[in-house]
Amino acid sequence: MKFALATFPDRYDLPAKPSGGPTAALDAHRQTQFLLDDDLALFQQAMNLQLAVLENNKKARSTAAGALLTFWSRTYSHMSDSCALMCSGSYLSCSPLLRTALDCIAVQRSLIAEGFAEYEEWAQRAVTQAKAQQAMAFDLGRYRAASVLVEDAELGSAYRVLTDLSMPHFGSTALQVAPETGLERMAISFADSAFHLGWAELTVGWLLLLVRTQLETLADQSVLILVDDQRDAISGLLKGITSTLASSKRCRAQELDGRFLFHNFRRTASGQPKRVLV
Repeated sequence: MKFALATFPDRYDLPAKPSGGPTAALDAHRQTQFLLDDDLALFQQAMNLQLAVLENNKKARSTAAGALLTFWSRTYSHMSDSCALMCSGSYLSCSPLLRTALDCIAVQRSLIAEGFAEYEEWAQRAVTQAKAQQAMAFDLGRYRAASVLVEDAELGSAYRVLTDLSMPHFGSTALQVAPETGLERMAISFADSAFHLGWAELTVGWLLLLVRTQLETLADQSVLILVDDQRDAISGLLKGITSTLASSKRCRAQELDGRFLFHNFRRTASGQPKRVLV
């Protein structure tokens, strides 16, 4: 099996204002761009920096390069799509994408640590001809990198909360579709796309964590080429993202004995911040 990078984007731009659609989604885009502009600027820089690294490696042909590029591509697409969904107020759809992106980063890290042996073995039988079905057959190559997430407290915690939000659990479903619930009334917002500052800050926070981790992964490997100015740019972005995520004013999830406490959870910037345990 030979690997070749066929196409990739020239640049990454933040989601443009929708030309139509529900009024709530248009307002969500406006408020997201206004209230989270610094977070989004960091995310855009990190996404474009990845493309700059990709440009330097467009002629990479090794099996190890193919392994990184395929899983990196999935990570990049999931992050890009999650940002677009978040900007249109579709917060419920982000968690499964972010969880999968984190899985793909974990696979990259695991393959780097193990020297790509398992991937190279898979590549020898990756695509064959299934004569009985008259089909091109891709060997599934099941692979899990759970140990990477277990060993990193921050990534592990993010993975667990994203998993709980992705699953059809009663409590996490109620929190996402009825965030204004009180002690006596569950106010269900069906297919809601209205802006919610808490969900927006949580989502962009996870995006920044993931894009920071992807950049760290690129900086820690020796298969793909990184020039000195790109390493310097990565170092600067890592510091900026870490500083942003450390703010106690943003909505964030804290893991407590298998449950999650959401701090500063509110719909509007002028709303009263509250804590929610799920």
